[in-house]
This record gives sequence, C-alpha cells and structure tokens, in this order.
Amino acid sequence: MIHHLSIAARDPKHAADTLAEIMGGKAVPFPPNPGSFFALQLDDHGSGVEVYPAGTVLEPGGEVGAGFAKTGPKDGYRSTHFALSVATDAAKVEAIAKREGWHCYVCNRGPFHVIEVWVENESMVEILPPEFAAEYLAFTRPDKIQAAMTNAATQHARQRA
Repeated sequence: MIHHLSIAARDPKHAADTLAEIMGGKAVPFPPNPGSFFALQLDDHGSGVEVYPAGTVLEPGGEVGAGFAKTGPKDGYRSTHFALSVATDAAKVEAIAKREGWHCYVCNRGPFHVIEVWVENESMVEILPPEFAAEYLAFTRPDKIQAAMTNAATQHARQRA
C-alpha cells in the first residue's frame, strides 16, 4: 500500500487544496520543505499527496534522511502519475477539474475506468471514484492481474509485429 507520494507544482498550495477537495480531505503546510503542502485524505491509511514547489528534488542525507534542493521550475508534462481512490463521485471530480481549468477525461482502460485529472495541466492523477475503484480492484486481484498483464503484453507484441 502506498501511504503518500510527492509531486511538484507551480502553485503547491492551490494544487494541494484542489487535490484535498477531490479526496474529501484537507491540505496543510508541509514544514520540512517550506512552500510545500500536504493534501491529506484523512482516511485510516494515512493517505496523502505531498506537493512541492516545481523544481524541488530530494537528495540523500544519510542517517538524518533526505534533504530538499531546488533546481528551478520546469514547465511541461511529467512522467510521474498515480491512481487515487476517492469517495467523491465522478461528476463532482469533473466539476472541480473544470473549475480549475485542468484537463479532465473519463477514460476506459479496458477492464476499468479512471478519470484523468491533469494537475496544473502537467501532472496526471488517475482518480477512481467508488464505482471505478471497484472495477480497478476487481481487475487487480492477485489471482487475476498476472495473467491479465501477461495476456496484454502478448497482444501488444502481436499488434506491433
């Protein structure tokens, strides 16, 4: 289980506030990295997203732990993404994204659906409202996922040949 992860944003407070709203939680400052915020889902798993200022990198710090450094903001799409189950219904997720001017797409991944929400139109979060989360969990059951991914890889290889 992933309890939290981090992303970067040009406006970390606003991005964290909006993610917290989608999660039905709350955003709070993240003191270890000034200017960062933690969008908390306020669930029993400690789920959340740390949102750092764009250009923040983590560097090893030995036994005292990692430290934060700034490389300067970079605009553009990012490769990091994550899937986030929320109690919020799909219509509200879409309305929040639309209000923010963020790209938002309901996507059919085959065995399950997701709502792609593009934070600041650069970082993708796959939002799973309850009905989408049920599809995702049914697909990713340990007794199904390995065979499904193996079959998908085989089909992909055939299509490319």
